[in-house]
Amino acid sequence: MQPTPVDFRKGHDGLAALAQSMLAEDPFTGTIFVFRAKRAGRLKTLFWDGSGLVMAYKRLEADSFAWPAVRDGAMTLGRTQFEALFAGLDWRRVRPLEAPEPAVAE
Repeated sequence: MQPTPVDFRKGHDGLAALAQSMLAEDPFTGTIFVFRAKRAGRLKTLFWDGSGLVMAYKRLEADSFAWPAVRDGAMTLGRTQFEALFAGLDWRRVRPLEAPEPAVAE
């Protein structure tokens, strides 16, 4: 996730270039990259599905996404946290259940 707002006029190639240059990440690994706009109620996601880059844009109508403080760099969200963010929930309050690995199969 990119906590610093990006130019939302950027499309697939522009966001992939940002992932490579600013985040030093390979956008063609299947990782989901989340970019925020200056308006906190907008985000774009970008990921490689094996055959092409997929970009999605989401705008919340009556609220804003829970974003961390704006700073340079990137942060990593787990799947559950990402799903909460995308749903418009406060991802910082979401914690996946952690169960110990079973010693034997039943």
